[in-house]
Amino acid sequence: MNALRIATIAAVSAVATVSQAQRTTPRPTTVTPARAELTDLPSGVSEETVRAHVASPAGLSAVRTEVNDERERSYKLASAAKTFASTPHLDVSDFGLAMHSALKDKVAGYVFQVRHNGNLLHTGMWQWAQTPSDQGKGWTVDTRMHVASVSKFLTAVGMVKLLDAKGIDYDTPIIDYLPTYWLKGPKIDQITFRRLLTHKSGFSTGTSTSTYMFMRLRVAVGVPAVGSYDYENMNFGLMRILIPIINGDVSKSAMFSNDPLENSLKWDVVTLYHYRNYMQANVFSPAGVANVQFHPVSGMANALAYRLPAESGEGWNSGNLEASAGGAAWRLSVKELLNVMDHVRRRNTIIPATTAQYMLDNGFGIDQVLQSPAGKMYNKNGSWGADCVTDTNCKTEQSVAYFFPNGIEVAVFVNSPIGVEGFSLRNIVKDSYLNSLSQ
Repeated sequence: MNALRIATIAAVSAVATVSQAQRTTPRPTTVTPARAELTDLPSGVSEETVRAHVASPAGLSAVRTEVNDERERSYKLASAAKTFASTPHLDVSDFGLAMHSALKDKVAGYVFQVRHNGNLLHTGMWQWAQTPSDQGKGWTVDTRMHVASVSKFLTAVGMVKLLDAKGIDYDTPIIDYLPTYWLKGPKIDQITFRRLLTHKSGFSTGTSTSTYMFMRLRVAVGVPAVGSYDYENMNFGLMRILIPIINGDVSKSAMFSNDPLENSLKWDVVTLYHYRNYMQANVFSPAGVANVQFHPVSGMANALAYRLPAESGEGWNSGNLEASAGGAAWRLSVKELLNVMDHVRRRNTIIPATTAQYMLDNGFGIDQVLQSPAGKMYNKNGSWGADCVTDTNCKTEQSVAYFFPNGIEVAVFVNSPIGVEGFSLRNIVKDSYLNSLSQ
């Protein structure tokens, strides 16, 4: 239990940084009895698995994720240089050239695809998924990489599918679906599923951390208010706990041990197990995507992350990221991600197409809704790595998923910062699209 105790100390330290105003809010109470009938671990989780689990891996606190503040979310596109007499369409050849021009010589490597109604229009690949310093592997559409916060969109799809299946309104408070033994602080009863899905829960942790222990303690602290936007991994980290409870995989009143630390560790492992299985069965498998994991899968092509210039050092394997599941952690290829996007948007195999459009228009699990001459554009980006402002050795995984008008979807993976300037991948894709519209 050493790893658990270390994780708990770290989480307690993090909560100790909350503001004085939050520390003086009324102390939450618990309804959990001192002893309860113990719940068995599911058949897929052994005691050995629990003992091997690291609740709070070293290095997570140093990871920098994407910036998605209110200013960026409300970014207004500059007036398009082109004007059109009627609705324009995407010139795919121009788009491919624009993307290559923007990325070549500025990244370790990239891969992207453009699809129309799920059908392939264009594939672009350049340079290394793993440089010659490692295994010398070029990018392919089957190369998997950690998609970082694009995971939030995937989790949102799973959450919406489950809520609809159970007849639970998006404006229902989450409090009755949290573990019973958790303390619930001020205003937790005002947080709804919709507010989690749109980053308006009131949680403002100032960190990308979303480990089980950290989230439990933040819920105990409570929030000062709900309704204001604050981009938090924790909003989607909570969903990997809520999904197994709502789906009936684990009772919210379950107690796996009378030892509080061991009980939390087992809750962590059990909910991860059920969340992963639910997402595989209900989001990935319907799109024909198999064996999606939180870690690189042996025998499959996997990208490493690099700093620039990429040739000057070995790549970084971000490893098993299950502690950040929900808001991050999924590993997919560009082809697999676009398969899921296709099935979500139009195939009715995961959720109805009308529900998918509702999600996009209401900002569930995405970052931006932008207007273009061709219609609305929706995006979700992800970035995972060291802070390039403070660390010149920063190595970065970046991805972006775009739903463009007229049935166009684009997914792009880049395994380094973009130039020394650290250009925005999301804006490169957006600008390339706008500049490639044609009558």
